[in-house]
Amino acid sequence: MNNTILNQNKQSWDKVAHHFNGIDALPHYGPYAQTEEELHLFDEVANAKVLEIGYGSGHSLRYMAKRGAAELWGIDLSEEQRRTAESTLAGLSAKLFCAPMEQEIDLPKNYFDHVFSIYAIGWTTDLTRTFELVYSYLKKGGSFIFSWDHPLYVHVTSKNGEISLNGSYQQEGLHTFEDFKGEGVRMTIHKRKMATYINKLIQAGFTIQEVIESDVSNLYNEEEEAISDRYYSLYKARKFPTTMIIKAVKE
Repeated sequence: MNNTILNQNKQSWDKVAHHFNGIDALPHYGPYAQTEEELHLFDEVANAKVLEIGYGSGHSLRYMAKRGAAELWGIDLSEEQRRTAESTLAGLSAKLFCAPMEQEIDLPKNYFDHVFSIYAIGWTTDLTRTFELVYSYLKKGGSFIFSWDHPLYVHVTSKNGEISLNGSYQQEGLHTFEDFKGEGVRMTIHKRKMATYINKLIQAGFTIQEVIESDVSNLYNEEEEAISDRYYSLYKARKFPTTMIIKAVKE
């Protein structure tokens, strides 16, 4: 666990959290990607105990409550996110913790039916430790479902509609954003290959049940595919998956 990076990212998330209020939250798995209503990755949620890694603004946990989850738990690095999530979840009983996902904070072991993470898991500074902890939280037969930027997508660029690859997918390591979301804050993230996520899950003891490289959601069937060079665009999403979604099980 890299405390320098965590402390830097924590301070930065507190400043940029407002950009992500309600963004990339269930039932959505990622930009233009299929939704839970299309993929049906969660087994029975009614009366389930669920834990979210990186709960953000709390909208995914609220979605789980609407589906009848019995217990709502969450971990997030940002105090600002916790305040927002508490507002989003007003009237619901939720146990929200502000801590790094890589850190042991005495959450119950062999307890949860589902652990999930929507566009947050890639921020971990220690993927091995994070997956080990998630495995320990789940009861036997429980599922871990997470989504994240498709690891190749960061290399997909578009100029005047021409798609090309930029940089090296083979090169893993740290990448620092010097002005994240235009807020003048630094954020550092680990760039990893898809194989790294898959192999670390296997090493933690998981059985991988499904790997999805996102297609465009049916929600966008009627939208025109206008040429766009934005980082996330329907134009690019129809040509390359924005999101990877993985379901793993503790057997």
